[in-house]
Amino acid sequence: MMQSLLWVCLLLQTQSAAPALPPEALAQLQSGIESENHHNYDEAIAAFRKAADLAPSSSIVFLHLGDAFMNKRDYAAAIPPLKRAAELTPDSLPVHQLLGFALLAQGYASEAIPHLDMVHEYGALGIAQLQTGQPAEAVTNLQAALAKSPDDPDLLYYLSRAGTLLSSQSLDKLLSTTPASARGHQALGQNYFAMRMFPEAAKEYQQAVTLRPDLPGLRLELGQVYAASSELDKAEEQFRLEARLQPGNPEAAYRLGDALLRQGKMKEAAEELRRSDTLRPNMPETLYSFGRAVANSEPNAAEHALARVIELEKETSLAAQAYLALAGIHRKLGKTDQAAHEMQEFRRIQVLTTPRTPAP
Repeated sequence: MMQSLLWVCLLLQTQSAAPALPPEALAQLQSGIESENHHNYDEAIAAFRKAADLAPSSSIVFLHLGDAFMNKRDYAAAIPPLKRAAELTPDSLPVHQLLGFALLAQGYASEAIPHLDMVHEYGALGIAQLQTGQPAEAVTNLQAALAKSPDDPDLLYYLSRAGTLLSSQSLDKLLSTTPASARGHQALGQNYFAMRMFPEAAKEYQQAVTLRPDLPGLRLELGQVYAASSELDKAEEQFRLEARLQPGNPEAAYRLGDALLRQGKMKEAAEELRRSDTLRPNMPETLYSFGRAVANSEPNAAEHALARVIELEKETSLAAQAYLALAGIHRKLGKTDQAAHEMQEFRRIQVLTTPRTPAP
């Protein structure tokens, strides 16, 4: 589990802090190390036990014994010798690292935290903090661990859990302390929207807007409630107000443009969608809506935008819709072969992205 250089450093440290091992104990230690190197963990454990009996004050022996148990994934058995090693050499970082891992593996998260903190083992520390109800600290440490291992699935999983728990705790505090505030009504509106309870969501957002009419984001979220319930005129009104409040917000411009598009107001929609793309280029949803908005008035611009969607999205459902829109444009332009190919791609991706119903 540990590299040889670590053992050399630790052995030197131990020898400087404790009497030298008796020859019989040293022989057992060397025998155990050889067995462990060959993955014969039971033989290694037996040898380390004999060495511990012969040298009960040797931290290196107990560390090796704990490490052998760790290699066997017998974390419960690893804890006592590692605790003894920590007593003998309280400043040994390798001892605290292994002990922290063993304690965490056995569910003793609170006890593991000081050991993991001492060695800056941020990933395991974040997991332990999550398990002890400290999501804010867990998020900080898991992010630090991810900076070194950005694709680690375990770290990503635990960071997601920590973020969710932190969000839940913050929301509970908000609703328990200031439920009648604009943010309280906004939070309730978000909950209702997630549950697709649109009238209730709209009511909460309206109360939030009454309390703080210039609060950025409120009208954007209220507009999305109206859009989801197909009240497009009300959605347009809210998106337009948000766009005036935040002219540099690309999502506000996109939402307004999309609402205008759904109402058939193609010229206005194209203007807003073009503005959104200028503010945040290459957003596939913006490009797709823009392509639809200018399909008749600017077919070349529409082709370019929809082709870019396909390039960005590859084989997603949005790419399929872009192929379908391109096929319509090319059919009108008399490019029948190209339109036929795009229809084939649309059907192919549609099959790939459509969930299959399990056989009864």
